Amino acid sequence: MTVNSKTQPANAGARKKVWIDLDNSPHVPFFVPIIATLREDGYEVVVTARDAYQVVDLLKYYGLQARIVGKHYGKSKILKLLGTLWRTFQLMVTMYREKPDIAVSHGSRGCMLATKFLGLKGMTIADYEFAGKVNFMRTRWAAFPEVVPNNRIEGPNVTILKYPGIKEDVYLSRFQPDPQLRARVGVAPGDLLVTLRPPAGEAHYHNPESEALLAAVLNKFCSHPEARVLLLPRNKRQENELREAWPQQIASGKLLIPASVEDGLNIIWNSDLVVSGGGTMNREAAAMAVPVYSIFRGTIGAVDRYLVDQGRLTLIESVDDVKTKIKTVRREKSVQQAATKSNPSLETIVRFIATIAALKAGDTATFSPVVEHKEEEEIPVGAHVSPRN
Repeated sequence: MTVNSKTQPANAGARKKVWIDLDNSPHVPFFVPIIATLREDGYEVVVTARDAYQVVDLLKYYGLQARIVGKHYGKSKILKLLGTLWRTFQLMVTMYREKPDIAVSHGSRGCMLATKFLGLKGMTIADYEFAGKVNFMRTRWAAFPEVVPNNRIEGPNVTILKYPGIKEDVYLSRFQPDPQLRARVGVAPGDLLVTLRPPAGEAHYHNPESEALLAAVLNKFCSHPEARVLLLPRNKRQENELREAWPQQIASGKLLIPASVEDGLNIIWNSDLVVSGGGTMNREAAAMAVPVYSIFRGTIGAVDRYLVDQGRLTLIESVDDVKTKIKTVRREKSVQQAATKSNPSLETIVRFIATIAALKAGDTATFSPVVEHKEEEEIPVGAHVSPRN
């Protein structure tokens, strides 16, 4: 089956059902425009979500309805494994009744396993090629930004799909800045606003070196007379740890932790610079041309390396780098947000979903071009499918 034009409308035959699973905070804003576009095109969309990090709060913020299935089980590898298996079972029970035409997630292990066990068509979206490669979880289709080399994407018999741009381009075009955020969080117009996202201490790829860099960044800006640091903890446990470690600075208002969920893009736009131990906020800031410094000390993925090479992201690899590379300069901001008539990243991903959902048993989809990743085969970087008209 080849689709070369606009997404085939769902009401052209039986109405197609798409299952989308959200198991981490960045997945919520990423999938909001995908869900909206699919529904506009006539698809039924069922959304499940994991009660982890700020997922539930972000669902409320964006007004997105979802069935909450499972939670986060902490740092223990055994508990993580058992929690994933339990959530997989819960998702299977839910989706057995729903019978979706396709399952889609941004690397949700529970969703991938449930998709396999239920025999569903599945597409996994990812942008960090070094995140937990477990081959038996892999879905038949995997979509990556086109800057990720195919020979880094492991998994036998996976159809590799490429979309233009980076993940953050999918939802950035809909962003409208709100200059009132500073007043809401207690930052004066003349303050140097530094947004700081700590490393993901519970992630399997966490490197303890990031913690030393985090402390160095906090010390740097706590001693800066004009700086205010907006801390964005990943969960309540991390927030409590930061409050215990920096009580005086928080009490004085030098370090601020938002009392309620705010739009991450709006926080970045209002900031003079961003320091983050995670990939999504780094890439969002780079996409918005906000000075951004990464204290992530895991293996650097192709997307981040691409942004570094373009001069849009600076890697902080030592305490000396904190002192010398991070520039404390105020940034000029404009409330003018250019209207975007088309979004190739969003349109291409939606087109992938629509094409796969329409497949019947025994059919194959022809994307132009498509790259089949075979075991022990190195494949050159392929182009992406033309976006929807």
